[in-house]
Amino acid sequence: MTRRILIDPVTRIEGHARITIHLDDAGTVQEARFHVTEFRGFERFCEGRPLWEMPGITARICGICPVSHLLASAKAGDAILSVMIPPAAEKLRRLMNLGQIVQSHALSFFHLSAPDLLLGFDSDPATRNVFGLMAADAHLARAGIRLRQFGQEIIETLGGSKIHPAWAVPGGVRAAPAAAQRAAIAARLPEARTTVLDALRRFKTLLDTHADEVASFGDFPSLFLGLVGPNGEWEHYGGRLRLVDSGGAIIADQVDPAHYREMIAEAVEPWSYLKMPYYRPRGYPAGMYRVGPLARLNICTRIGTLLADAELGEMRQRAGGIATSSFYYHYARLVEILAALERISLLLDDPDLDSGRLRAEAGVNQLEGVGVSEAPRGTLFHDYAVDPNGLIRRVNLIIATGHNNLAMNRTVAQIAQRYVHGDRISEGALNRVEAGIRAYDPCLSCSTHAAGTMPLALILVAADGTVLDTVQR
Repeated sequence: MTRRILIDPVTRIEGHARITIHLDDAGTVQEARFHVTEFRGFERFCEGRPLWEMPGITARICGICPVSHLLASAKAGDAILSVMIPPAAEKLRRLMNLGQIVQSHALSFFHLSAPDLLLGFDSDPATRNVFGLMAADAHLARAGIRLRQFGQEIIETLGGSKIHPAWAVPGGVRAAPAAAQRAAIAARLPEARTTVLDALRRFKTLLDTHADEVASFGDFPSLFLGLVGPNGEWEHYGGRLRLVDSGGAIIADQVDPAHYREMIAEAVEPWSYLKMPYYRPRGYPAGMYRVGPLARLNICTRIGTLLADAELGEMRQRAGGIATSSFYYHYARLVEILAALERISLLLDDPDLDSGRLRAEAGVNQLEGVGVSEAPRGTLFHDYAVDPNGLIRRVNLIIATGHNNLAMNRTVAQIAQRYVHGDRISEGALNRVEAGIRAYDPCLSCSTHAAGTMPLALILVAADGTVLDTVQR
């Protein structure tokens, strides 16, 4: 008799989902499925809209990572206009994306994952949250809040709004910050740097005490995908695609993002609205790959800034080379925050930012365009087709959380096999299954094109439909 456990809803992630864990007669986990139950249909209702409206429309996909969609959409528009945007515009877009990385990674680490990491996976769920973290370590919680605030202030300074800034457009950007505004950002960098270095120090001590979680939270071989610079350096906005395997061998390199369809295909399963992207040459599901901070640090040759490169070297030493455990996503986020802070410092002093030339003017010169950028959660694809008047005919969006879908399902199964036994689910097992998903920091509103807060329940069901156990937040 086959039985299954249902976790519905999953908590402390952005969006709505549930998890079913399928057991055999002996109570052994056979497989697990991460079900995304939301649907909005952004790709369809963009059809017929003018190209120039797309950055503002697609930024509304999500309130956590609107900047990511804003920039990828603007880049798709650049391709359709066939323009090279002015240097100042590119550097300002980069600056906003770095602010986005800081604020989003800070939210993930300090607000969503730190309660597990610092209070304990088996601690009381009533206090295992950001408020419990404030009570246990007010300084750390406050520092994390201020770090996220710093990233949001960069976005607001550039775009006029922390959420959904109407700023990046096909061909460039609308405005540049004044020198005094750049100076205000620079003044907060030392505090932000101190916060992330302290968080890195704390997290590295956890690696010594959480060996079981490191080994079971999605530790398996896979491919890793992301953008890199011309020499393989860490990239977050431009560059070309690189794919490496879990041994560090480069499978594909310097692939023009416009040719992504030659690399990536998308499978559909009847039990989820979230598609299953895979590396086309290896087929489905053997072509599973991961994206995001862990992937970006696994595929790059170096970051290119002093402090972040030192931390990258230590991370690789601790992982024994390529980090294959998804528990290391937390580590990678902190390293990327540090890298972003160093890059922000360099950009603020760039004389190009004083240029008044911020936009290239052109009409529709191509009927298709692809914009690719690295969102905090991973590589983001915006693929548009337009008519000669610039009206959208087709939209395809591949979101970071979608890229990680196969890996998230495998992670849930691995954790369940380690911690779920018999007909009852302990709180610690439930939280670890959820935490395996949180390691990827999924944004389901983006990836399924959904609104609302993210709750998860776990239900054990016999083959005849009898509910054996229910665990619900």
